[in-house]
Amino acid sequence: MAAFTTECFISALFCYELRKSLSKPTAGRRLSWIRLLIVVVLLGALVATAMYLWNNRQDSARAAGSGDWFGAYVDATSTPFYPFADEVSEHERVVLAFVVADPKDSCTLSWGGYYTPDTANETFDLDRKVARVNERGGKIVISAGGLNNDELATACTDEKKIVSGYENFLDRYDSSTLDLDVEGNDLEDVAASKRRASAVAALQAKIARSGKPLEVWVTLPVDTRGLTESGLSEVDRLLDGGVELTGVNLMTMNFGGSRDENQSMADASEQAARSTHQQLRELYRTHGQEIGERTMWSKIGLTPMIGQNDLLGEVFTLKDAAQLKGFATTNGVGRISIWSANRDMDCGPNVPDIERVSNNCSGTPQEAGEFSRELSANMAAPKAKAPKQAEATPEPAPMETAIVDDPAKSPYPVWNAQAAYPKSERIVWRGNVYEAKWWSQGEAPDLPVSDLGSTPWSLIGPVLPGDKPEPAAKVPSGLFDSWSAKKVYEKGDRVLFDGRLFESKWWNEGQSPEAELEGAATSPWTRLTIEQSIDLVA
Repeated sequence: MAAFTTECFISALFCYELRKSLSKPTAGRRLSWIRLLIVVVLLGALVATAMYLWNNRQDSARAAGSGDWFGAYVDATSTPFYPFADEVSEHERVVLAFVVADPKDSCTLSWGGYYTPDTANETFDLDRKVARVNERGGKIVISAGGLNNDELATACTDEKKIVSGYENFLDRYDSSTLDLDVEGNDLEDVAASKRRASAVAALQAKIARSGKPLEVWVTLPVDTRGLTESGLSEVDRLLDGGVELTGVNLMTMNFGGSRDENQSMADASEQAARSTHQQLRELYRTHGQEIGERTMWSKIGLTPMIGQNDLLGEVFTLKDAAQLKGFATTNGVGRISIWSANRDMDCGPNVPDIERVSNNCSGTPQEAGEFSRELSANMAAPKAKAPKQAEATPEPAPMETAIVDDPAKSPYPVWNAQAAYPKSERIVWRGNVYEAKWWSQGEAPDLPVSDLGSTPWSLIGPVLPGDKPEPAAKVPSGLFDSWSAKKVYEKGDRVLFDGRLFESKWWNEGQSPEAELEGAATSPWTRLTIEQSIDLVA
């Protein structure tokens, strides 16, 4: 408001002086050069003010149009495997970490150096969890690199294979965002950095031709002075290589000696963000890009390590989270993440030393998921759209909404109310895969409950296109006898019961394998898996 008032005042004063200076001079009077100089100065001020206001409006408009989002990192390969699909909200993102070069094949990507996409799906249902995130309106971000392994461009020198490797992972997980987490040795390898920039620019151009833009973030360590020299050089090389960076994500953690002794983690994070903001505006300027203040904030992300950091004495608390969220909102920060969703819970009494960092809890008092809720509030809220004028169309025919499962396309047996299901048994019901948490019978997997702890079923995710039934254990007749209550069984004896193969753990008589199906720890029988059964008769 003050700027507009100043502009109006200058305009009025300018017009007044101009009329006085250019009016026909009376006899004996000359044009005042002082007044003319005032006119010129006022005109310059008017132009400068107008340009400032226009640039400021443009800057704000660009920043507002860039969007913002929250997405917690999930350490995909950390055990126990985190159920990231259970809590994701609409418009929220899940940053899956880390995609790295396979130690056995330097130009092949893997999850954490342990799992191919196929083995990740077999081991912890990654494909099904991702599909469930998409069903809930969330998005997957693929994070590559990390501290403990090699980013693909560091290990592989074949640029075409780098491009295809990332493209395959983005396609498999239906992701349009690549997060390059460059730290440790990857950050010091200049040749790898140039390869990375060239490959990512080529990938971005290739995906753009298909009409699906690729967002690229680079995640880098900072201290309170901003990006380190090697981090700033990484951004420089990415820009120089033609990468259109969506933003730079700051790891606001582990500040070490750059943080004052009595400085809170939130204050240190804010200082690091302000320092980086200035660094990046100057760096972009050297690349011929004048980035406005608000636009630059929209190209910055903040990622604290919640709770106990890797360095003793550095603890990011819920109070820090509230302060940092306020700072991010005020400045229009484009992204907030946390390391990590796996840790977003209280450690409880069975962790003896909460000053030592844990992969599975924060080390600070909290409710489960509290950091995520604090930092994600009002992020990426959808903008209201004007309603379209309804057109007169024929009323559609009624549509059947019940899902009928097809056993021929279901990866597991379709649930049956009469069947008994032991712990860990998987079934399909109404287009989704469920796993039994304990023995149950007659309890529908999708029965509404107020507390997830009261249902015997865990929702794994949807049946995927291309799923096929698991091969049944074909046990030839006569190879194993059916269990008999009158027979004595020795350790290692095998019998058929209820269509399943069981093996005796010790001598027993008259003890039915039914107890094992119901989860009894004292049962003398062990149920063999489908794979074990197939191996025995192969």
